[in-house]
Amino acid sequence: MGQHACMTRKPWDLTFTAEPTEVAALRRIMRLHLGIWGLQEVVDDAQLCVSELVSNVINHVGPGTPATLAVSMNGVHLRIEVHDPDTRALPTLLAATSEAESGRGMTLVNAVAERWGVQLHATRKVTWCELATGLSAADALPVTWRRPQAQTAEADAVNELP
Repeated sequence: MGQHACMTRKPWDLTFTAEPTEVAALRRIMRLHLGIWGLQEVVDDAQLCVSELVSNVINHVGPGTPATLAVSMNGVHLRIEVHDPDTRALPTLLAATSEAESGRGMTLVNAVAERWGVQLHATRKVTWCELATGLSAADALPVTWRRPQAQTAEADAVNELP
């Protein structure tokens, strides 16, 4: 077994208000939790994903929006989710030009994540991504608790990339 085999990585979530000042705090919290989990090698990519997913809520749903950051393990992958109440503002990949001042967020997430997508629910959407952790299957403890998620065709990912 690897050095991380005895590590307990319980899912956690944090409710926040989508404001530009919150992004740095959420990045620091992510760094601390990943350090505790022994996943320092994915801190930079995880912080980038948190920044981009939260910035999407701020820019496309609106400042002041109540949102939730949820982090868990999905096998050997780190799963990062941002929940917000707007089911209409869906993140998309854009072909941003070098002169564009915006439009690169999900392109950056797409570049560092193994996969990402959006789940639509009746009163919210969940934008998520999963990062490879470098853990072996022996190091990834089975998940004993998981947030319930709707598994209907209507609620599944509307923009899942391989």
